Amino acid sequence: MKIPGVVRLVGGVSIGALVIVAWMSWPARPASSSQGSGSTIAVRRGTFVRTIRVAGTTEAVRAAAAVAPRMTGQFSASLVITRLVKGGTRVHAGDVLIEFDPQDQVRAAFDRRTEYQDLELQVRRVEAEQAAQRAVDETAVRQAENDVSRAQLEVRKNRVLPAIEAEKNNLALEEAEARLVEIRQARALRGRTAEADMRILQIRRERSERSLRHAEENTGRMVVLAPFDGLAVVQPVFKGGQMTEVQEGDEVRGGTPIVNVVDPSAMQVRARISQLDAGAVAVGQPARITLDAYPGLEFKGRVAQLAPLAITSSLTPAVRGFVAVVVVEGSDANLMPDLSAAVDITVERRDNCLLLPREAVAIDADGAWVSLRRGGSFARQPVSLGEWSASLAVIKSGLAEGAVVARRARGGR
Repeated sequence: MKIPGVVRLVGGVSIGALVIVAWMSWPARPASSSQGSGSTIAVRRGTFVRTIRVAGTTEAVRAAAAVAPRMTGQFSASLVITRLVKGGTRVHAGDVLIEFDPQDQVRAAFDRRTEYQDLELQVRRVEAEQAAQRAVDETAVRQAENDVSRAQLEVRKNRVLPAIEAEKNNLALEEAEARLVEIRQARALRGRTAEADMRILQIRRERSERSLRHAEENTGRMVVLAPFDGLAVVQPVFKGGQMTEVQEGDEVRGGTPIVNVVDPSAMQVRARISQLDAGAVAVGQPARITLDAYPGLEFKGRVAQLAPLAITSSLTPAVRGFVAVVVVEGSDANLMPDLSAAVDITVERRDNCLLLPREAVAIDADGAWVSLRRGGSFARQPVSLGEWSASLAVIKSGLAEGAVVARRARGGR
């Protein structure tokens, strides 16, 4: 198999299409008197493959970030790391990745629990006081009702009593009834007041209970465990004016990424495709991946995702690209995340077609042509081209298999 040379791309943007041609042999014909040795080539059938090379970075298909927890329900300026897994360590699900100093959270949880217990006691005390007051009010109501009943009995005697005594009985009944209404209204008002006071205490208790629950949850967040089996990768952070890895004893703010757990058994490459080549790339196309750090390693892959929207380049807004994700087939101990990789995406393939090197075909105002050997000389032969690239050209018509042409087209009309 003969593979033409390829051109390495810069910044993930391909600058041309590369072609790989597989066939058994492509022998040169004997040179004529007017051509030097090796200056001719025969038309042969083969496989035309057009690829686009892009640059990208390897990453794990399955990865999880262990970050400094954000405290719920309270403000925490920073957290102190007391235990940290070493980078490159193989971890299992449930292993400790990071442990933070829990003193502040334990103290906060103790304070919240004390506050909650105090409010719980206040609620119970007020409930008891209100129950006693309701009993007093009920007693007063029953007594007032009894007074009204007695006054009503006295009023029934008015027919046999002097007028003055009858009037006294009527006044006593009115007074007893007014007293009963007053006691009932006072009981209703005290009941609404007691209900409002109790609701305020209950709201305070509920808030305190939520604060206690949050504080206890924060205490449990001081230990971060591995979600699955994988490789621990410590993330660099900006500290002291430079990027450096986090260490035990460092203070970090909530939400800071500290460790990534990656599954190295399934990897992918995230690459950027030039807007000029994006139209030729589609999901499912095969690819070949090589690592810049390990030139001897080569992996097969396929395009798994292609972003529908373009993103601007960091160099100039005029240059845009599309992010593509290429899944790597197979694994290797050296295939780790964050390695620069070159990806050759096969965007076109044609089998059993007539092929010539691109340099053997000339194109001018009259079209494409080659220098065809006829006897001892070379003559201009028009041809019709199919797919072509900087290395190879597919001959659709104008030449037969086995025809010998000059490696470089030359000659007049």
